[in-house]
Amino acid sequence: MPYTPILATLGYIVTPDRENVLLIHRNTRPDDAHFGKYNGLGGKLDRHEHMTAGMKRELFEEAGIEVTALHLRGMISWPGFGKYGEDWLGFIYLITDWTGTLKTRNDEGELVWVSVSTLLTPDALNLWPGDRYFLPLVFDADPRQFHGVMPYVDGQPAGWVYERI
Repeated sequence: MPYTPILATLGYIVTPDRENVLLIHRNTRPDDAHFGKYNGLGGKLDRHEHMTAGMKRELFEEAGIEVTALHLRGMISWPGFGKYGEDWLGFIYLITDWTGTLKTRNDEGELVWVSVSTLLTPDALNLWPGDRYFLPLVFDADPRQFHGVMPYVDGQPAGWVYERI
């Protein structure tokens, strides 16, 4: 059976000193599968756009900014992650420079600055259960990209395997 995942981006905007990160607190729609969770910004790719264009578009739509520097930190395959068991493939970015006036909220929730140390502290924020596995790789000093697989079963990660190249 061919692998036909939903393609998506996930971006983490950091302050120039890389001490703080912009997250969305998904607190607008109680019917949202992400309701109450904190997450990076991003979303599904459009049919005819490449991953970087999709990341830039999502950041403009969700935060009102134009990205001037972003770095692909890795890719994750999330088999079974979707609401109905759909497979997802995500391109994970670190955004280090941008212009424009940052929004404070959007249709999905409030945009908040959080210290990276808080984000990386287990159980400090309501995150997706699998985030604790890959977030340290997004923010560490290793210049290599990570590529991983994190299957989900019944809304929970059922494993995590990655390599860096």
